Amino acid sequence: MIKIDNARKNYNDEVNIGPIDIQIPKAGITSLIGPNGAGKSTTLLMIGRLLNIDEGQIKVADMDVTTSKSGDLAKILTILRQENHFVTRLTVRQLVGFGRFPYSKGRLTKEDEVIVSKYIDFLHLTELENRYLDELSGGQRQRAYVAMVLCQETEYVLLDEPLNNLDVARSVQMMEHLRQAANEFGRTILTVMHDINFAAKYSDRICAMKDGKIAAFGEVNEIMDSELLTDIFETKIEIIEGPYGPIAIY
Repeated sequence: MIKIDNARKNYNDEVNIGPIDIQIPKAGITSLIGPNGAGKSTTLLMIGRLLNIDEGQIKVADMDVTTSKSGDLAKILTILRQENHFVTRLTVRQLVGFGRFPYSKGRLTKEDEVIVSKYIDFLHLTELENRYLDELSGGQRQRAYVAMVLCQETEYVLLDEPLNNLDVARSVQMMEHLRQAANEFGRTILTVMHDINFAAKYSDRICAMKDGKIAAFGEVNEIMDSELLTDIFETKIEIIEGPYGPIAIY
């Protein structure tokens, strides 16, 4: 479980995130949605300890993210940010291998190599594993980064806008992979999403944010409500029932 108690991030007198109080259950996919500036990415980064909290407490699997040792936390929690800048020329396999660092400290064992191959195959990157990252398309590169975080084999996986810069077809493929990872590997995936309909189709739960606070949290059908979403996004949103579940119409 991810448990956030009265967490705050204070930027200035006008921009503050929190207080945030929420308990996100284990397993499945939970999506953070909301308008720009709602605090979605900030919340994710605070959970992943890439951004310090000013007040409150955040625990992941009963480990306090503020006080736990980095090496211990890295075995239960991994995070992928929007911006991934590797200045050196890496192959796909080398990149995915970085996911084993909390265990191998840079010296991959035979067991590590087996795990690397497992996630390269899982993300359909086998034919590309010896290609350099700068030779890949944006979608292929994004799959490689996701393979890297899954290769860390943490129970909790945090993804900041994993569909960023992907077209619709590649976005569908990415979400299918994440859904499969949650189902097959029992991962708890928390992801920031801009597209309400992708969140609705692939998530188990949705957390909607507005003005730095949690506006609503629940199962998909609870959050996919016209009045609720219209209020959160401050634009008219209608919900219709599609062939695969509720669909938001702007």
